[in-house]
Amino acid sequence: MIMKNQTVIFFFILRGLPIPPEHQPLFYFLFLAMYLTTIMGNLIIIILILLDSSLHTPMYFFLSNLSFSDLCFSSVTMPKLLENMQTEVPSIPYIGCLTQMYFFMVFGNMENFLLMVMAYDRYVAICFPLHYSNIMSPKLCVCLVALSWVFNVLYSILHTLLLARLSFCDDNVIPQFFCDISALLKLACSDIFINELMIFILGGPVIVIPFSFIIVSYVQIVCSILKVSSTRVIHKVFSTCGSHLSVVSLFYGTIIGVYFCPSANNSTVKETVIAMMYTLVTPVLNPFIYSLRNRDMKEALLRVFCKKKIFL
Repeated sequence: MIMKNQTVIFFFILRGLPIPPEHQPLFYFLFLAMYLTTIMGNLIIIILILLDSSLHTPMYFFLSNLSFSDLCFSSVTMPKLLENMQTEVPSIPYIGCLTQMYFFMVFGNMENFLLMVMAYDRYVAICFPLHYSNIMSPKLCVCLVALSWVFNVLYSILHTLLLARLSFCDDNVIPQFFCDISALLKLACSDIFINELMIFILGGPVIVIPFSFIIVSYVQIVCSILKVSSTRVIHKVFSTCGSHLSVVSLFYGTIIGVYFCPSANNSTVKETVIAMMYTLVTPVLNPFIYSLRNRDMKEALLRVFCKKKIFL
């Protein structure tokens, strides 16, 4: 709850998606189907990795965390979007808005860090195969994931607390379908210098450092495999890294589209559409990418399915 000239703002209005009213039902069922597919697809990956002992490796440990992060990331925004598509006034309470923004940053940045950790795992596996087991020990894997969670939780708490101290104007309309920090800062009447400074100091490196690390890792991987003359080895390496590269391209492609390729014309619509890409489309595609491009996942699915049939 915030006061500004004796005006109390209890909620924000989410403008939502630029969809004509006559097309709302169609898009509602489309988004619902995509959201349910996201939940089921990522749950299947997590369950497969838990049940199949052959998947108890560092790469699949990181993948299970990525699937959990995707599942939660989509759940932060999609249920509220679906609810608002069925109401005349698409609103969200002030506290609910801050809560949504907090978890959006936690799970969104977590995917960013997990993609970096998975790139490091592939780098070690390909460039130092004989030392892979010693380097990627269970203790190191748990530490990498735990540090990523701790950093992102603290990072998101910082930005949420900094935003909570601001006062807002009478205009409470957010031109998005979720509570985005940049949209909220534009509505603030208070001085947002500290908020913008923290975003510049911490927010930039949170994206740039993992992305740069991924690029460097794959440059090293390419340099390593170019020294190998065997076509079979090269094909195996690219098939192993293919799924991860596909997810990296999809995730960072949308981010680059928003932050590094701004459009002066109709930028709000563009930002909304691209936000849909990384909040709904990316999480729903990740399970398909890892299941269809990954032979181990397909074989694990068959083994678990066959065991279930035997017990039945």
